[in-house]
Amino acid sequence: MTVIDTTGNLDHGDLRLSEASARDFWALLKPRVMSLVVFTAFAGMVLAPGAINPFIGFVAILCIAVGAGASGALNMWYDADIDAVMKRTATRPIPSGRITGQEALGFGLTLSAFSVCILGLVVGWFAAGFLAFTIFFYAVVYTMWLKRATPQNIVIGGAAGAFPPMIGWACVTGGVSVESVVLFLIIFLWTPAHFWALALFKMGEYGAVGVPMLPNVRGIPTTKVHILVYAVLTAVAGICPTLLGFASLGYGAVALALGLGFVWYAIKVQSMPETDEKMLPAKKLFAFSLVYLFAIFSALLADRAVVALLAAFGKGF
Repeated sequence: MTVIDTTGNLDHGDLRLSEASARDFWALLKPRVMSLVVFTAFAGMVLAPGAINPFIGFVAILCIAVGAGASGALNMWYDADIDAVMKRTATRPIPSGRITGQEALGFGLTLSAFSVCILGLVVGWFAAGFLAFTIFFYAVVYTMWLKRATPQNIVIGGAAGAFPPMIGWACVTGGVSVESVVLFLIIFLWTPAHFWALALFKMGEYGAVGVPMLPNVRGIPTTKVHILVYAVLTAVAGICPTLLGFASLGYGAVALALGLGFVWYAIKVQSMPETDEKMLPAKKLFAFSLVYLFAIFSALLADRAVVALLAAFGKGF
């Protein structure tokens, strides 16, 4: 009989050789989350003033990606007990028995050390320290403490997912600035509405494993209000690059439209009956929130490219 203990270790009653495949270890890295981290870190690097050697930039992005994957592996190691109960996570490598908790822990710690050391040696120790802090914040502060302790878990813990553009910025400039903080705030304020929309239609699963998500602790009406508040704050943060002068009016118009869409979907959630078992408005908000974040950073990158092209064109005359 296979049992998962509270540390995410699989106890088969005896030792066994690893049966994990490369695909299983890849799944430990949470590739979907990693792709978002890489994209926003790349945006921070491109938007930062100054230039970076393409090879060094590639190494920086690779290290940030590996660091994000290491965080995911450590998260899966610690959360293996609740992952085994929740339907959407039960097939992950550890609860399904394909990887042991010890393997996942060793894998995560090794990748963490590797990514931080290489980033420090090739790019700079400020950026490397920032990456190390982000891994620690996600794996320890959020996963081991906040997630199971408070309904504000995703608000505070969401900072871990908001740091990548600041790390990318730091890889170019060696520090942080108001602009990089704005990039952080866009993701930080976006995260609660995004995850609470998910928590609304997954509250039964969160309740079964004892994770104090806001809908389970404070109720659906309170969660709806919080979602709307954070949607409005996200929309405001989205237009701040234009208000602060490091993005054009064209970007501002796109950000405003996206922000209004985010708020509109949040308003639709407000009118969703508590007896609505399908919770389609919450599912639509969750889906749009993913589009919003990708679109807002794509718009920032496109805006920077247009400005650069216009500047190059102007120099030709």
